[in-house]
Amino acid sequence: MKFEVTILGSSSATPIFNRNPSAQSLNINDHLYLVDCGEGTQQQMLRFDVRSSRIDHIFISHLHGDHYLGLVGLLSSMHLNGRTKALKLFCPEPLKEIIDLQLKHSETTLQYEIEYFFTNAEKAEMILDNPDITVESIPLDHRIPCTGFIFKQKKRLRKLIKDKIAALNIPVEFFSPIKKGADYTAADGTVYPNKDLTLEPEPPKSYAYCSDTQYNERYFNQINGVDMLYHEATFTHSMLSRAALTHHTTALQAAEIAKLTAAKRLVIGHFSARYKTLNELLDEAQSVFPATELAIEGKTFIIGEE
Repeated sequence: MKFEVTILGSSSATPIFNRNPSAQSLNINDHLYLVDCGEGTQQQMLRFDVRSSRIDHIFISHLHGDHYLGLVGLLSSMHLNGRTKALKLFCPEPLKEIIDLQLKHSETTLQYEIEYFFTNAEKAEMILDNPDITVESIPLDHRIPCTGFIFKQKKRLRKLIKDKIAALNIPVEFFSPIKKGADYTAADGTVYPNKDLTLEPEPPKSYAYCSDTQYNERYFNQINGVDMLYHEATFTHSMLSRAALTHHTTALQAAEIAKLTAAKRLVIGHFSARYKTLNELLDEAQSVFPATELAIEGKTFIIGEE
């Protein structure tokens, strides 16, 4: 099953040349999920061929502008492009008021429904459960209520060994129970064990998105062992006092979190505009957690890939 994330924006607070505010697109089994929607996200989607018509779920971490100011424009474009299917929006409750106000004063009535699911920044909750994945909110520690999100694949069915299935001429109506673990009993009474007819599916993968937060161990258990951790790393550790004042994380702290939670890979982003190049942030993180990469815009990370 496809499970990958494309970085659309990686800057904090303000856009700078070549870096836009936060936004990511997840492709999970060819279904697209948008996570945060900073200013300019639509342009980034066009640039990197992320089609808004394929997005049915949007997740907004919190109500600082660099994480949602691109949303009303995107919703309006969906309307102008003829969208009629419902859109599921996972967000802090006050965002509905903001959207309603903007639509009211532009005299816009969307021709599709927005289904709101309000997040709770005080406790982790299961906010989505579909045939492919579950999504849980992650209570973070920022200056205003903020949640991250953890996306977990569901365990897939066992894989049929096609050559063996064909050699035994097993009727198609037996495929589903065999995939679910059943043995096959032939017409002559011979029992063929499931392990001889199938292969184990790939282990389920997980992706944790930790947007704006200061270092706080309260969310560590929830993200423990993820295949890929995206964590904000706004400053280098030389600016720890500034990070603490603004409730952000340094690159060194992000790497320590990845190490302490046994993440397999770390992607850092939400870079301060003060950094024209990002090498010092990457070097700092890799000094603690070598499997660290930068959230470079346009780059697609395959989750679960070593």
